[in-house]
Amino acid sequence: MSVEHKSALEHVNDTLAQLKEMRHYAKNNVELLTTQWLLFDGELSKLKHASKIEVLMTRQGEFYDVLEEEINALESLAEALQPPPEGEDG
Repeated sequence: MSVEHKSALEHVNDTLAQLKEMRHYAKNNVELLTTQWLLFDGELSKLKHASKIEVLMTRQGEFYDVLEEEINALESLAEALQPPPEGEDG
């Protein structure tokens, strides 16, 4: 088995791809959970589970926000790691 050596830019791009996939699923999860909570808020309240679901929605939303911040930071890093165009002095 050969060991693949990647540049810093390749590692950043790989991580960005994974985080963007996580963002996609996180957003879908928040939307689905919100829909369910809105549909069954009354019943969940009667069963004393509404507050538990609300905590999950808040945590999932916080995760999504932090994930978005990290994606933006890594995109900036990827831009900084881009090699200069051919023929330019740096």
